[in-house]
Amino acid sequence: MKIGLPGIIYLVVGALVARAHHYFAHTGALHQVVAAALAVVLWPLVAFLGVAFHVS
Repeated sequence: MKIGLPGIIYLVVGALVARAHHYFAHTGALHQVVAAALAVVLWPLVAFLGVAFHVS
């Protein structure tokens, strides 16, 4: 599977957005890691629409 430069840029921006919204502050449990991963991949929802991922 080849991601390419646009894919890498997308994921880096997603990681920055997730970090700005404190998704990496508490990743001690699996559901918190899943929420952080969702925030990275779906960062436009977090950044532009204010969606918060809370996985239970």
